[in-house]
Amino acid sequence: MESSSYPRQLHSPVARAPPFYGNQGYEPLREELMEFRGVSGEQSQSTVLIMANDPPVRDHIVWSLFNTIFLNFCCLGFFALVFSVKSRDRKLIRDVSGATSYGSTARSLNIAATVLSILAVVIIIILVVSGVITALYRVNSNPDPYPFGK
Repeated sequence: MESSSYPRQLHSPVARAPPFYGNQGYEPLREELMEFRGVSGEQSQSTVLIMANDPPVRDHIVWSLFNTIFLNFCCLGFFALVFSVKSRDRKLIRDVSGATSYGSTARSLNIAATVLSILAVVIIIILVVSGVITALYRVNSNPDPYPFGK
């Protein structure tokens, strides 16, 4: 509901009028009148507030979960998951330094788990292939499987 004692004000983007409060003894300040007329008596000072948009803190929870399920070398993936959850908890309470610290530890553990697990898989593949090659070489070099069995 609109009050009948105050007239409706139209705000134009081109010119701003000082507020009209009826006949209740309102007297505009000199600065408001000068600003309305486009005359600036003094140099107005402005304050510039620069807000740094820091990148969000990364907690690496998806990578930690992947390492926990698939590449859990010596439980490094599980420990990375623990630190990722701690980092996420710190992010929720807006502790940026704690979240960054836990996130960095989770990233380091994830790197170690990934590299060591891939290295272990490669070594196992090399050992299996070399074992198969050695077994085939021994079978082919000795055609009689039971040389002393007769």
